[in-house]
Amino acid sequence: MKPRITIITLGVDDLERAVGFYRDGLGLKTEGIIGTEFEHGAVAFFDLQAGLKLAVWPRTSLAHDSGLPLAERSATEFTLGHNVVSKAEVDAVMQQAQAAGAVVVKPAQETFWGGYAGYFQDPDGHLWEVVWNPHLLPQDHA
Repeated sequence: MKPRITIITLGVDDLERAVGFYRDGLGLKTEGIIGTEFEHGAVAFFDLQAGLKLAVWPRTSLAHDSGLPLAERSATEFTLGHNVVSKAEVDAVMQQAQAAGAVVVKPAQETFWGGYAGYFQDPDGHLWEVVWNPHLLPQDHA
């Protein structure tokens, strides 16, 4: 398998709320909800970095499409890591997320490995880590 991940899809309980959080709260670009003409088709895509999009899709639609039963949410199954260029940017993103309605579950702080990071959950409970890693700076940090 060649590494060609182009879309990260999050199952959400309330599509409009999720769009508001990511678009209005975090400032991610989107054309809004599309696919409403199809049963289980309503979805929204957000531009991330080149070649990568974030999708939010109702959990019920994701369960229907995959053929799996709708299960309870668990925030500790995976995290989305948002890597930034400074400790100050970690703090700024954490504040932006909280103002948008996220729940800060671990305030930003020094890490045991020499970085600086914090965790928040979006309105659907997905866990995001905002991290400054001096050894893994984003490619567009210049």
